[in-house]
Amino acid sequence: MHIETLKVFCDLVDLESFSLAAERNFITQSAVSQQIRTLEERFKRRLLERIRGRREVKLTPAGDVFYEESKKVLAAYDQLQENLRGVVGKIGGTVKVATVYSVGLHELPDKVREFMTKFPAAKIDLEYSRTTRVVRDVLNGTVELGILAFPEPRRGLTITPMADDRLVLIAPPEHNFAEKKKVKVTELQGQDFVLFERDVPTRKAMDKIFKTNKIEVKKVAEFDNIETIKRAVEVGFGIAIVPESAVVESKKAGTLAVIQMAEKYWIRSVGVIHRTDRSLSLAAKKFVELLGNRDY
Repeated sequence: MHIETLKVFCDLVDLESFSLAAERNFITQSAVSQQIRTLEERFKRRLLERIRGRREVKLTPAGDVFYEESKKVLAAYDQLQENLRGVVGKIGGTVKVATVYSVGLHELPDKVREFMTKFPAAKIDLEYSRTTRVVRDVLNGTVELGILAFPEPRRGLTITPMADDRLVLIAPPEHNFAEKKKVKVTELQGQDFVLFERDVPTRKAMDKIFKTNKIEVKKVAEFDNIETIKRAVEVGFGIAIVPESAVVESKKAGTLAVIQMAEKYWIRSVGVIHRTDRSLSLAAKKFVELLGNRDY
């Protein structure tokens, strides 16, 4: 039995998907199924419940025990590799990172390139997801690091702050606000707005600011993806408030007017999270250090 087979099994349970487990391990779905059958034959125990016509991932009691013990084996194997790299002072291995789209697409590429240049033997495995999924994946050990906007303190998680990001107003180039250098929050009263969905942290921060200032805007649409929000503003749905880093190229291209908000509190905090009870790999420590511009 190979260590990779245990990893495929654990990935299948964590991701709750044969297709995603196959994609993560660069194999086919049929290969995933075959490896699960091999494990069951090897240990003479059924590990997953089978439901005719469906590919649900539901552990049997034996499968639950096998999953927990397999995670320990994989963690020990990772630590073995890490300790051996430490003997020769080599920074290598793969750092699994989950992040939200707005951070991953616009704030991480330069950092990842810088990291890969400094440590060519290491690799950043970057996944995009919603905030709740990022937190869940960090807590259950599917990924080593999570990078979020407005990270909330939580038991069992350590947060390393990154540089804050300014929130700005975006509008179609022909909008009344387009020629303004700054807009006050009171000027947003009654405006048509394209918003993040309600469970997105940036939306929660905006709603809090609007409520404090007794501002009501007209919700035209809600999206969870910042690229969709930008496109909706470009075609004239309304205006929006987004991280400034996400609209640098749009401003240069002239497809969006980017206007500063007058108040100083329009700031989006960003941070890296990881499990407090687990030691980070050398590569992960160096990546966190790079992201936070601080010694770890």
